[in-house]
Amino acid sequence: MKPLYFLLIACVCLFANCSPENGKRASASSPAVLVFYKTAGFYHKSIPAGLTAIQKLGKENGFQVDTTNNAAFFVPDSLRHYKAVLFLSTTQDVLTDAQQGAFEQFIKAGGGFVGVHAATDTEYNWPWYNQLVGAYFVSHPEVQNATVQVVDKKHISTSFLPDRWERKDEWYNFKNINPNIKVLATLDESTYKGGKNGATHPIAWYHTFDGGKAFYTAGGHTDESFQEPLFLRHLLGGIQYVLQD
Repeated sequence: MKPLYFLLIACVCLFANCSPENGKRASASSPAVLVFYKTAGFYHKSIPAGLTAIQKLGKENGFQVDTTNNAAFFVPDSLRHYKAVLFLSTTQDVLTDAQQGAFEQFIKAGGGFVGVHAATDTEYNWPWYNQLVGAYFVSHPEVQNATVQVVDKKHISTSFLPDRWERKDEWYNFKNINPNIKVLATLDESTYKGGKNGATHPIAWYHTFDGGKAFYTAGGHTDESFQEPLFLRHLLGGIQYVLQD
């Protein structure tokens, strides 16, 4: 009887939405963010550093953070407990058709989305996701220093940044760029080797889409990114933007 008992308890926990990895249900007293980091392609070694950093941002700034790489939580009964979902360097096909449908309904109901780095290297056969995340990754040169040009300093994620922000990361080139995104920062391709998007190379942006809000930043390939005060504040601002009513 004991094995059956524990199996039943596990099933009840799953469908009652015990939160993915820390054993707590998302609290109604503060907004909750689900950080999703499933990979079906390249695995970024910076994911653990990103998870730790985002959990710390949540503790310090009044939002709950749950983390999972289990796509089974993309069902309405689970997603309804969250104000936003953050894709942390997800890669390739990470959701089934049914899970995609649940996520679309989450956004249409006013949910928020944050994409970090390889979130654009995800779900190439899902046009709705392309529009949500804002672009698809196509290539990158080696990790190197480059200058980020902040073109919109009215946004919570960029208001504090210098006009020209030099930092080291893996700099993505993009395709299928949604023309409706609001670009926050671009790359000065003259400051590094391997840029292919030209003078208006977007590297961070936001927009409203299909009832919800979305923010994307291409930074975050390296562990060091998640120790940089300016990058962390930039990421925090993106999270805060999608959590706003």
